[in-house]
Amino acid sequence: MTATHTDSVGTYPDIAGNVPEARRSLAALTRAAAALDHITAELIKTRVSQINGCAYCVDLHASALRTAGENPRRIDALAVWHDSALFTERERAALALAEALTLLPGGTPDPAVYAEAAHHWSAEEVALIVMTTVGINAWNRYMVATGAEVPPLSE
Repeated sequence: MTATHTDSVGTYPDIAGNVPEARRSLAALTRAAAALDHITAELIKTRVSQINGCAYCVDLHASALRTAGENPRRIDALAVWHDSALFTERERAALALAEALTLLPGGTPDPAVYAEAAHHWSAEEVALIVMTTVGINAWNRYMVATGAEVPPLSE
């Protein structure tokens, strides 16, 4: 018998209980990408989570940005960063690459997106952007698959 949990929406698999090594591996991937600048990593995680519709991860990473002292206007504008002057060219290159790797049904990312990222970031940093994006995409799917819910507001 497999472990599950049920909430108001339905019954979800208990992945951590049934295949704990898989969850630990996902956590290890996240730790490996942790060398990327914290604010940039959280911007990527928040934006990718917005695209993927993972409310739990949007809440978690937007909160991490606030805790890190990020300007609330930038957090608010992240969903429309293409049209906002609040982000640096370096951040734009990272966000563009993260979006291209998240929106794969659009096809293979344009080589110009990689070239722009390489113009602003070192080869190691571009690799970290890629792995941060891969990791948060996996976490978004994990959290949605397990029915993770946004914690209620504190009273």
